[in-house]
Amino acid sequence: MVNFAYVIAGSEATGGAGIQVDLKTFQELDVYGLGALTCIVSFDPQDNWNHRFVPVDPQVIKDQIEAATSLHDLSTVKIGMLGPPATIDAVEESLKKQQWTNVVLDPVLICKGQEPGAALDTDTALREKILPLATVVTPNHFEAKTLSGMDEINSVDDLIEAAKRIQAQGPQYVIAKGGVELPGEYAVDVLFDGNEVTIFSEPKIGEERVSGAGCTFAAAITAELAKGSDIKTAAGVAKKLVTQGIKTRVESKAPFASIWQQA
Repeated sequence: MVNFAYVIAGSEATGGAGIQVDLKTFQELDVYGLGALTCIVSFDPQDNWNHRFVPVDPQVIKDQIEAATSLHDLSTVKIGMLGPPATIDAVEESLKKQQWTNVVLDPVLICKGQEPGAALDTDTALREKILPLATVVTPNHFEAKTLSGMDEINSVDDLIEAAKRIQAQGPQYVIAKGGVELPGEYAVDVLFDGNEVTIFSEPKIGEERVSGAGCTFAAAITAELAKGSDIKTAAGVAKKLVTQGIKTRVESKAPFASIWQQA
């Protein structure tokens, strides 16, 4: 039996994030992956490694999703970087054309170098159009603050409160990631399912963020849900995979490392 996982996300040219990481993660977890590109992102080494961002035409995004959903019976999808409101509208329209068992939203609200006005437009559209469709949302520290409306998240209790506030907006499950942003020796993520909180904790590996960790985490959850795992099992697998991927991270000429998905 083949398990399928679909992804709607951007391409990141160095291979350290975006749809490249999603498909690597699906493959690593024995899931057949396919996806639609929403944008093309290229780091600019001449401009402090900010992102050069080119959106894909909304009709082309719709065409990609139509082709994939016509070819296979897809029920589990991960949504990564979308971009401008026109892209978000196209994705919302396409998603609503069928029923999905699992919609995993990695709520990429901003990329490095994005103008504040564009970031706010993306935030607003994502909240209104995509968040209500999500089964699982996996915000990082910054995204958890933004989506929850909290000024600060400085403790695990704060992270739990953020997860509860986001879950109240519609998704069935929220996994808020503390990462290296929370003080202490452990990288802590919290899962809130509407009733109880589950904490996932691993010792930190350095104090710097690793490119692609968030993409890998959400993609691993997507793959495990596609195989029929429950949300706690899926989150546990994702946490271990990301921890291992950070340990075996790939250094480069950029001032950051990239995660490497290995069993």
